[in-house]
Amino acid sequence: MHESLIVWVLTFLMFAGILAWEVATALRNPHVPGIRSSAIWSVVYIVAALFFGLVVYWLWGQDRAVEYVAGYVTERALSIDNLFVFILIMTAFSVPRRYQQEVMLVGVGIAIVLRAVFIGLGAAIIDRFSWVFFIFGIFLLVTGWKLASAGTGNEDEEYQENAFIRGVRRIVPVTPSYEGSRVWLRRQGRFMLTPMAIVMLAIGSTDLLFAFDSIPAIFGLTDQAYIVFIANAWALMGMVQLYFLLGGLLERLVYLSYGLAFILGLIGVKLIIHALHENSLPFINGGEHVNAIPEISTETSLLMIVLAIAVAAVFSLRKTGDVEDAERDQAGSRRTV
Repeated sequence: MHESLIVWVLTFLMFAGILAWEVATALRNPHVPGIRSSAIWSVVYIVAALFFGLVVYWLWGQDRAVEYVAGYVTERALSIDNLFVFILIMTAFSVPRRYQQEVMLVGVGIAIVLRAVFIGLGAAIIDRFSWVFFIFGIFLLVTGWKLASAGTGNEDEEYQENAFIRGVRRIVPVTPSYEGSRVWLRRQGRFMLTPMAIVMLAIGSTDLLFAFDSIPAIFGLTDQAYIVFIANAWALMGMVQLYFLLGGLLERLVYLSYGLAFILGLIGVKLIIHALHENSLPFINGGEHVNAIPEISTETSLLMIVLAIAVAAVFSLRKTGDVEDAERDQAGSRRTV
């Protein structure tokens, strides 16, 4: 599978066009998207992403299409966890609700560009050093363990500005308050950014930190940089609608971290097994390939990823539903006393 430059350019233009249209729409009519419209557009983006899977199938065959779908589902699941942090960022910067859609869209655009660079670097490293799969695999296992150890605690987290945002604040002055939807202005002859620009940069740069988990994970499902990119891009494209659709529902997904931890652990194991099959390190089996352990197929990975998400969601909603029922019963008993 070798994609020409024109394929990459057309793909970038497609995503840029969709984002530009959404940003222009948000600028013309700043508002808080309703549940109905968010649900409709979430479905539209999911259908579009799956339709792109048919394009991959038509151009490159079934194996690549399965890799794409597995990568998309994985990235989509991990993006849900990212929303917790995006909510923290919106809260920390006190972003007016009517401008949050615009902020998210620009943040997603920045994230797509940064991930494209990161994917290119990752693909180049993998192409030259197959042993890097050992590092990716171990990293995902450690990350999965930390995620599982953190349990359900998202409510006590606070957003801390990263080094990039602190550096921007030191270099460029920032206005003390929002100036509508403007991201910069000139005041007393000085160029200044607004908090709107800072929060956009915060979302874009913070997403790059998530990419250190998600991109090695998808490289465990496919070795094709183009598939890695389009799976990431389509997963990010639906983030804005997902943000407004889920809203408070995110707080009910208390077991999501365990499902994501399982996914990262599964792909970590898959990467290590693949690295053993491609082994060239002299201190492992004398530099010879280790084929005793069968590789985990992409189809099996896809099935287990979907099951992990479904189980985490069902048990989360059941647990939080039981808690809400208990609270209503207690409230009812207090009223009758």
